[in-house]
Amino acid sequence: MTVISRKAFREYDVRGIVGHEITPELAYLIGRAFGAEVRSVQGKSICVGRDGRLSSPELSKNLIQGLLESGLNIYELEVGPTPMTYFAAHTLELDAAIMVTGSHNPGNHNGFKMVLKGNSFWGQRVQDLLRRIESKDFINGQGTHQHYSIVKAYTDYLVDSFMSYYRDQPPLKVAWDPGNGAAADVVSDIVQRLPGQHYVLNGTIDGHFPSHHPDPTVSKNLVQLQEIILKEKCDLGVAFDGDGDRLGVVDGEGTILWGDEFLVLLAEEVLKNHPGATIIADVKASQSFFEAVHQMGGNPLMWKTGHSLIKTKMKETKAPLAGEMSGHIFYSDRYFGFDDGIYAALRLIGICGSLQSSLAEWNRSRPERVNTPEIRISCENHDKFEIVSNITEVLKSKGVTIDLTDGVRVVNEKGWWLLRASNTQDVLVVRAESTSRNDLKILVHNVQECLKPYGIEVNDAA
Repeated sequence: MTVISRKAFREYDVRGIVGHEITPELAYLIGRAFGAEVRSVQGKSICVGRDGRLSSPELSKNLIQGLLESGLNIYELEVGPTPMTYFAAHTLELDAAIMVTGSHNPGNHNGFKMVLKGNSFWGQRVQDLLRRIESKDFINGQGTHQHYSIVKAYTDYLVDSFMSYYRDQPPLKVAWDPGNGAAADVVSDIVQRLPGQHYVLNGTIDGHFPSHHPDPTVSKNLVQLQEIILKEKCDLGVAFDGDGDRLGVVDGEGTILWGDEFLVLLAEEVLKNHPGATIIADVKASQSFFEAVHQMGGNPLMWKTGHSLIKTKMKETKAPLAGEMSGHIFYSDRYFGFDDGIYAALRLIGICGSLQSSLAEWNRSRPERVNTPEIRISCENHDKFEIVSNITEVLKSKGVTIDLTDGVRVVNEKGWWLLRASNTQDVLVVRAESTSRNDLKILVHNVQECLKPYGIEVNDAA
């Protein structure tokens, strides 16, 4: 009897450690359960993609078997980034999609991202999937299975979109680092078709991740990119996570721009064509982002962290652009509304070609804010959600000004700090921002005092 790890069924998708939470047996059961979900809304067609992790082929094989026995018509795609799978579902007008991927998580992790009828499959629906598995509430049928190549259509779309809008921009020198992740082959292809000079690092898919783990939110993973930018005097560099839906950016002086920073530049272009539009950023974003969007005539909206949550809010508000500090960038302006790191990189490169100054000069001209990176604190031995809830109640009793959009964001005369429970890992997430280094230290100390009763230490990144 297969032992199911409830822990793997998270807010946005299903994911966990391979061999523990994620097994071939679970992949088959996900196929049976999700197949039943698709059939229950009169769906029949689905595409299945996978990243380059060593565990992905076997998980994909078992997943497909479960989908077949549910009576679905399956388009099995080649190895590639998650947004390529989303692209296939959209352009082929399929009822559903599943991507086998561990995303930005360590190499021994894997999981399943799902789309049904054009919408992210998340929250209660993920719990319903677990219920179907536990009760064996499946629908039997005999489906079909074919291998389908989408990579040319996807890369052609990306290149054609860039050339349609930015063909006349001055060509740039750009460094790219897909980190041997699922975006590597696509990146290596498209750079040969773009104007300018391009340098690709770690440009083949390799599930061993020999150079560094592909997570552009961790600064040490961007060191190689910074080095080649300075050596070749590039205008900028871009990096991607393991499944290509996150974007990391480094300017021509080797300075990292986090998602909420370069999102300002992306928003400026969008607002020129959509005056007054809603632009969404997650709760971890800098206050300077929301102020900048307001100054540009847009309607800034703070929302919950998580790709599924952001995409859902975009549809609700008809926002043409959204982004997260983690580098998930979502365009419905000239695109399909899902997070695509490669598409976002091309938009950014096109914008940089039109700047009167360099990206580095633009970056230096922004209002100065002092902030921590995203501090991730291991919380394996605690109920992370209970901790955040308890701290929230204490703060309420003290009359502290708080925002409860996602976790608790405290605002005071020093700036702001955030504490939230991650929906993808066993960690608490902390971030703080101020206008001075001393005040930032005070804010981080405030968080530490809140966590002290639980014996949890904050690594002081201030």
